Amino acid sequence: MEIVLTVGIISGISGILAFLLTIANNTINDYGDVKITINESKEYDARGGSSLLGLLIENEVYIPSACGGKGSCGFCKVKVTEGGGPLLPTETGYVTEEEAKDNIRLSCQVKVKNDIDIEIDEAIFNVKQYEYSVVKNESITPSIKHLILRLPEGKEIDFKAGQYIQLLAPKYKGNREEVYRAYSLASSPNQKNEIELLIGFVPEGICTTYVHYHLDEKDKVTVVGPYGDFYYQDNDKEMIMVAIGTGMAPILSILRYMRENRITDRKVIFFFGAKDEEELFFDEEFQELEKELPKFRYIPSISRPKPDGKWNGEVGRVTDTITKYIENGENKEAYLCGSPRMIDSVVDLLKEKGLEEESILYDKFS
Repeated sequence: MEIVLTVGIISGISGILAFLLTIANNTINDYGDVKITINESKEYDARGGSSLLGLLIENEVYIPSACGGKGSCGFCKVKVTEGGGPLLPTETGYVTEEEAKDNIRLSCQVKVKNDIDIEIDEAIFNVKQYEYSVVKNESITPSIKHLILRLPEGKEIDFKAGQYIQLLAPKYKGNREEVYRAYSLASSPNQKNEIELLIGFVPEGICTTYVHYHLDEKDKVTVVGPYGDFYYQDNDKEMIMVAIGTGMAPILSILRYMRENRITDRKVIFFFGAKDEEELFFDEEFQELEKELPKFRYIPSISRPKPDGKWNGEVGRVTDTITKYIENGENKEAYLCGSPRMIDSVVDLLKEKGLEEESILYDKFS
């Protein structure tokens, strides 16, 4: 009887606490209807109490975010001009002092309790959510998958050559959370019904594990995009392209765009770095591009050639190859995509050769 009585008392207390929490949530935390004003021109009505990021998504305004709103990626920055409250401790690791002075905030950490005014890039309004079908998921190296995704008939995506999307990894065996991860588009923007991605495997990576071991052809996937200010610039400068691994994707998108639009008068040189011969891919397409773009040259290099001596191309890191082939940076423009370490070393090298910093475009990935 004592056990039964104790259980009854505990259950009763738990029920009362749950009831009180419900009342508190509906009264103390009831902020009512709020208005979100974006760029002083667009207004959205929402129910207060949720994160700014969540309310924006509800209104189909897709701010980049890779961590699902947990405050651990730092991608979802917006400028809050009014109504955001003080900077939170959870934001300080991602918002610099300069950004804080300019009212930059992590939208996933800002709780909307009243009307709020924010500023975002106008390009964000072109970002949409899409549902794709998997046409191909093929291994092209021991660690890289080539993914082709197709939209339903009549649906299209508009993007610039070099931009990226975010792919949703759903819950699956071994993963209890949904996360978005950013991947550059390898396809030409002229191809509006399909997109291509190059996704390298990262040990314990939630999205790469999903793509490499759980995603099958004919499956459906959610994509949000396009994003990014790394894309083809229309001018007459000579183009220096540098990439390693899956960093080839946006470079390939730009080159395909140039081929399809018959941009044949620009001189282009592409340095691609890999560890060994197995990590080289799409060689045949680059050979075709050299035929169709008469001023284009493809120079792959590997850092660890096999001892059989069959490799007769460049050996070393991409910086070694660049040093060999680029004398000066006069009237040149660079497009770089790869790891932060590679990007930083190439940027330093190109600046030494005279390239102006504003002419060096890059996209870093971890």
